[in-house]
Amino acid sequence: MAHEYAHAAVAYSQGDDTAYRLGRITLNPIPHIDPFMTIIMPAVTFWFGFVFGGAKPVPVDPRKYRNYRKGDILVSSAGVITNFVLIFVFALIFVGLGLLGRAFPDAIGVLNSAQRMAMWGIIINIILCFFNLLPIPPLDGSKLFYYLLPPAWGQKYRELDRFGFLIVLAFVALSPLRAVLMWLMTPAFLLLRLVHAGIAPYALGDGWRVFG
Repeated sequence: MAHEYAHAAVAYSQGDDTAYRLGRITLNPIPHIDPFMTIIMPAVTFWFGFVFGGAKPVPVDPRKYRNYRKGDILVSSAGVITNFVLIFVFALIFVGLGLLGRAFPDAIGVLNSAQRMAMWGIIINIILCFFNLLPIPPLDGSKLFYYLLPPAWGQKYRELDRFGFLIVLAFVALSPLRAVLMWLMTPAFLLLRLVHAGIAPYALGDGWRVFG
């Protein structure tokens, strides 16, 4: 929800009030729920051995940006930047909980449970950050990748947005494409290992561990 909030807030700052008028500049999760992507899709994909879903995409009107190129880049990158910042926010919370546990041993049980929640905050935001950076339409990364292409190629590339999340779902559901997806997500796994190694000395128990 923080990801979509960031898109909406930055779009508003760039002159587009579309999301603002629809009540999307809020951390309240309810306006961001999409019946299909948030509820039906995760329930259906669960039966295929994986879970895939998302929040309702924030509607934007790039024509309202004061500077189209600048606004498009800032709005497209706002969500992943928010996820990236939250990775380290949750890591700091994890470390803080560990220090509290050393100071107050009687509270270790509760603090250990809180650390597990913080760890999931780290994992989820790493996945969201790097997944949304993939240059697969209509993910945020595709909107940024567009500016690296020659104009003619970029226009053809952007036309793939009309397929919505069908392309993304194909990468998630089909085994050959899923292997490509896992390779593209390698930086996410490397960052997770790095963060894990950095916060491990502050762990209050073993239940939060991701690796071994």
